[in-house]
Amino acid sequence: MRNTYLVCYDICDDKRLPRVFKTMRGFGDHLQYSVFECQFTPTDLVRCRHALGEIINHREDQVLFVDLGPVEGRGDRVITALGKPYSPIDSPCIIVDGETQERRVRRKMANERQ
Repeated sequence: MRNTYLVCYDICDDKRLPRVFKTMRGFGDHLQYSVFECQFTPTDLVRCRHALGEIINHREDQVLFVDLGPVEGRGDRVITALGKPYSPIDSPCIIVDGETQERRVRRKMANERQ
């Protein structure tokens, strides 16, 4: 059975970065800078982790494997890391709505007067 994974990497050395990129092109679809979508069997996942493990510096670099579930559907999201451990970031979501700063300040002032 194949699962869909997002593979995201942060490579600190400019010499290692192109090697990681070329390796990942052999495993999946390049979605965004340093982000690939891959459909892995358990064996494919082991091969990818091994190939990247031979390239990266495990103290400086990080590769995240985000399991999105079976190719046929979606399961629970599980995040594992290779290299530096994964740390969830608790930060607010920023929504860009096109409202101007001036309009936002006026709305805030009006709300404060109420």
